[in-house]
Amino acid sequence: MDMNFIFFVLAVFIAVVLLVEGLYVSWSASRGPEAKRVARRLRVMTGGDGEGNGISIRKKRELSGLPALQQLLARLPVSRDIDELLAQAGSQKNVGQFFLLTLAFGAAGLLASFFGLPGWAVLAACALLAALPWLYFRRKRTKRLALIEAQLPEALDLMTRALRAGHALPAAIQMVTTEMNDPIAGEFRIVFDEINFGIPMHDALNNLARRIPGTDVGYFVVAVLIQRETGGDLTELLGNIAAIVRERLKLLGQVRALSAEGRLSAWILSLMPFVLTGIMNLLNPKFMNVLWTDPGGQRIVAGMMVMMVFGILWMRKIIRIRV
Repeated sequence: MDMNFIFFVLAVFIAVVLLVEGLYVSWSASRGPEAKRVARRLRVMTGGDGEGNGISIRKKRELSGLPALQQLLARLPVSRDIDELLAQAGSQKNVGQFFLLTLAFGAAGLLASFFGLPGWAVLAACALLAALPWLYFRRKRTKRLALIEAQLPEALDLMTRALRAGHALPAAIQMVTTEMNDPIAGEFRIVFDEINFGIPMHDALNNLARRIPGTDVGYFVVAVLIQRETGGDLTELLGNIAAIVRERLKLLGQVRALSAEGRLSAWILSLMPFVLTGIMNLLNPKFMNVLWTDPGGQRIVAGMMVMMVFGILWMRKIIRIRV
């Protein structure tokens, strides 16, 4: 038997084994029993039940301005997730407007049929454009939560100075609302208002942790709740948390600087096939027309898209380093 063939089979076998192991490790780190156990312990420590049933004075956001559509959207489980996404992104739009944007962008993908593209390409264009509103608000939420994390050390330092000056914790929270900028000032203002209206500190802080699903805010909430039950020096505790958050953000900045080349390479490799295909289609449409009309060309394009999706997800996994 040809030795090249044997080496090829062994290489394919090793690649498949490594792929399966990588997928299992990735799943176990995010969805496995250990990850669920840690998440359950964190919910117990913060007093949360995972269902968001805490006491709050905030007015519930309307899913739509139309009563009929409001009742329809209230029956969809995904509506609450989208409403939470919009709230965390700091957007004033409701779920009904989000779905309207999604339908409008998806309908715009039908314009691809005027360029003579096959049906599957038109459906792919509709799906891609329909996903743009979700991607936009998801990116906006990520930027807003990152800004809150960047503001958190300064807010904790401000609270530490207020506590050392003799102020109570609610007064220290109020100082954050008046001295800091949004978005962290608005979130702490909600906490202060809830405490003023009689909601226990425990529930007000848990509501903050639910609105801002960040690790650093979770540390702050857990530390304050434990200190209120066991006692201790809260000023020193908040100062230590601020120092830890600053060091983590500093390390994260270094990691992002070191991985910038990888991110740029990922963008270039992901966009290059589409750019070159568009240029070649403009210069010589007959040459590229085989890919859209011939069944073999369509299978090649479909296989290429599937491999590109896996490649993009794999590169994203490599260059995203959690700190």
